[in-house]
Amino acid sequence: MPEVFEDLFAATGGPLAAAVTLRRLDPIARYRFADGTTLDAHSDEAAFLAELDARLGAGTGEQWRRLDGRARRAWAASEQPFLHNPVSLPALAGLAVRRPGALAAVAPGATLRGLGRRHLTDPRLRMMLDRYATYTGSDPRRAPAVLVTVPHAERRFGGWYVQGGLRLLGRAIAGRAAERGAVIRTGTPVAQITRTPGGRVDGVRLADGVLLPADIVVSGVDAARLYEGAPAERPGRRGARPLVDHPASRRRLRRLAPSLSGFVLLLALRGRTPGLAHHTVLFPADYDAEFDAVFGGRLPRDPTVYVAAPDDPVTAPPGDEAWFVLVNASPHAHPRSGDSTSDSDDGHGHGHGGSGSGLDWDRPGLVDAYARRILDLLAERGLDVRERLRWYRAVSPADLARATGAPGGAIYGVSSNGPRSAFLRPRNRSPVPGLFLVGGSAHPGGGLPLVTLSAKIVAEMIGPA
Repeated sequence: MPEVFEDLFAATGGPLAAAVTLRRLDPIARYRFADGTTLDAHSDEAAFLAELDARLGAGTGEQWRRLDGRARRAWAASEQPFLHNPVSLPALAGLAVRRPGALAAVAPGATLRGLGRRHLTDPRLRMMLDRYATYTGSDPRRAPAVLVTVPHAERRFGGWYVQGGLRLLGRAIAGRAAERGAVIRTGTPVAQITRTPGGRVDGVRLADGVLLPADIVVSGVDAARLYEGAPAERPGRRGARPLVDHPASRRRLRRLAPSLSGFVLLLALRGRTPGLAHHTVLFPADYDAEFDAVFGGRLPRDPTVYVAAPDDPVTAPPGDEAWFVLVNASPHAHPRSGDSTSDSDDGHGHGHGGSGSGLDWDRPGLVDAYARRILDLLAERGLDVRERLRWYRAVSPADLARATGAPGGAIYGVSSNGPRSAFLRPRNRSPVPGLFLVGGSAHPGGGLPLVTLSAKIVAEMIGPA
C-alpha cells in the first residue's frame, strides 16, 4: 500500500519519490509446498491465475478469481469505515443498514479458514490463504473472514521494496517530522503519563525524573505495556508499572489473546543463490500442527519458514547475500514459580516451557538449538546454506520483547482471533482524556501501512494545532 506513504509525504511537504526509491517486486512471493510444488505469485493478475492453473491444476485460478471478487467487495465495504476511521459498532450497524450486501461480503461471523474451505478445493491453495492470518499474528481457524482483504490488497497494490533497506523509510519520516518542527528524543525512557486531579493527561515523566508538560499525549507504546506495565525481566523480579493507571482498560486487555511472535535469523552468506525470489515461503506438511504448537506455548516440529533475500548491493558485500529468515513463534513467557515444565521441552514441542500461552525463550541453549533446527529445515526444503554461512544472528521473542517493549515479543499486539476482534482492539482515543494510541497494538492493526493509518486517524481526531 505505497499510496499510504505517498499521501503522508504529499501532506507534509514533498513527494515520497524524493525521499526513497520503491521497486515493485515480481513475483511478490514464491511459495513451496511440502510435496515439492512451487508457485510464483506474480504481480500481474492474469499471469498469477495462469500460474495457479499450471501448478495446482485447471480451475484453481478461477476459484481464486471468484474468492478475490468477494475480497474486493469486502475491501470496498471495510476500507473507509475501518482503515481510515475510528472503529465502532455503530459503523458496522450503519454499514448493515446502508449496504446489506457489503456486510454479507465482510461476513462478520465467519473465519478465514471457513471461507477458504467454501471457495478453494486444493489444500495447497487453502494453505496459501491461511497464511494471511499470520500477517496479523493470528490463527486462520479463528481469525475473521474479512482478512481475505489482505491478499486482495497485496495483489491490488503490489509488493514493494525500499531500495537501500526499509530503514531508509524510517529515516525519511523522521527527517520530514523534524522539518515540520518535531523534536525527536531517543534513548529517553518514559516512566509515567501524568494526569491532573480531574484525570486528564498533563504531561510525561521521564525515567530520569524530568517532566514534559503536554495538553495531549500520543502513545505508540504497546497497549498492554501502556495499561498493564512491563513484565519482569526475570522470575521473582518486579516489572515496570503501567504508564497510565486505567483499571477498565487493563481488565479489557487481559481478556484478549496476544498475537503470535516471531523467531528471526539474520544470515550472512557467501556466494549467491541462483533464481532466488525476493520473498520465499516454505510451507510445512501440517499447518494446523504449527498453529497448535505456536498458540499452545510450544515449538512446532515443522514450522513455515519465510525468507527475505533482497537483491540489493547495500545489504551484503559483492557476490554475497544477506537473508532475513522468520518463523512463527510463541510469545516469551517466564515459567511460573514452581513450574517444572521448562526442562521438559526437547525442542520439538514436548512440554510448554512457559505459562501455557508462551515459551521461555531465555532457557539456556534453546535459541541456538532452534536456530540450527531452522537451518536444517531450510536444507530439507531445498535451500541448504549451512556451508555458506559466514555468521548469523538469532533474534528470539524475548529479544523482541526487550527491544520493542511489546510484552512477550507479541509484535502484532493482540491477535485477531475471534469474530469481534476488530472491535476489541484498543481504540485510538483512550478512555483517559487527552491520551491517544497509535501503532500496531491499536486500531486498525499491525503492519507499516496500518500503523501509519492509525497515526492519520489520531491526527484527524486531534485536529490542527
